[in-house]
Amino acid sequence: MKRCRELVRPALVEAVGSLHPWAGEMAAYALGWSDVVGTPDPGGSEGKGVRQAFAVLGAEAVGADGAEAVPGAVAVELVHTFSLLHDDIMDGDALRRQRPAVWKAYGTGPAVLAGDALLAQAVTTLAEAPGRHAASAVRCLCRTLNALVSGQAQDLRFERRSWYGPGAVGLEQYRSMAEHKTGALLGCALALGAVLGGAPEPTVNALERAGRHIGLAFQAVDDILGIWGDPAVTGKPVHADLRRGKKTYPMLAALAGGGRAAHELAALLDPPRPLDHEAAAHVAALVEELGGRTVTREEARRHLDTARRALREASLTPTAVQHVDMLFTYVLDRTR
Repeated sequence: MKRCRELVRPALVEAVGSLHPWAGEMAAYALGWSDVVGTPDPGGSEGKGVRQAFAVLGAEAVGADGAEAVPGAVAVELVHTFSLLHDDIMDGDALRRQRPAVWKAYGTGPAVLAGDALLAQAVTTLAEAPGRHAASAVRCLCRTLNALVSGQAQDLRFERRSWYGPGAVGLEQYRSMAEHKTGALLGCALALGAVLGGAPEPTVNALERAGRHIGLAFQAVDDILGIWGDPAVTGKPVHADLRRGKKTYPMLAALAGGGRAAHELAALLDPPRPLDHEAAAHVAALVEELGGRTVTREEARRHLDTARRALREASLTPTAVQHVDMLFTYVLDRTR
């Protein structure tokens, strides 16, 4: 990821620098480059950089130079940052990467504007990519943007649904949401690298399929961290997802098991109400007792295995595939 970040960083800085100065300042803050007054912040977290690395490796996996994928890597990094800015507003998350989210630091309206600017710049960057594959790359990104909106809409609507009974969210519905909200952009990152590298459509599709499944694994791990993650590492409050009443895979899997503990858990969750620290800790313990954590880890492992099978189906450069596989393993083992 460090190598890919160093390759992409100059173009990413240039893209952010082309924004309106105020939007650019907020984008630089969101990316961990500066503090809230625009001063360079060497201690800021730039995030994991998984998506931009996937774009570069997607090109290398089809035998192209990783530099060919830099516009795609910039585009997916800008889209990812845009989605985080807007997600934090919709979810009411006050912290991002151990400091105030953009909407808390600058205000809701400015944060929405910064997200819009990032989205526009992502499409512009890709549309202006050199070579003859820019149009195909833009179409791939636009399909992904529609998927992201669909996934976020599902996620928000889930919050209004009951935890159990006829109107409850099922695990398959949850997977559909996660594939759109998280899997689509990771799949797009690998696909964009392949598209810009001139790969044939079947190869592009195989890489996109692998990325979507690793996205589902990524979301499963995210769900685990949202309940049991260390706040000092994740940058979010303890039991953040529980306190917000968010429907995540461990919670849904625990409730699906039935039995006394599941009924006790359901009684704690319905009707929806804010959970204090003690109540949230009790819910987390019940979910673990019901196997929610273990089942979610198994879910992540299944999608990781499926992603690896998709890679094996395509004719790819062995060394680049090894690097992609290393990132796949990182996704499963990460702690933030």
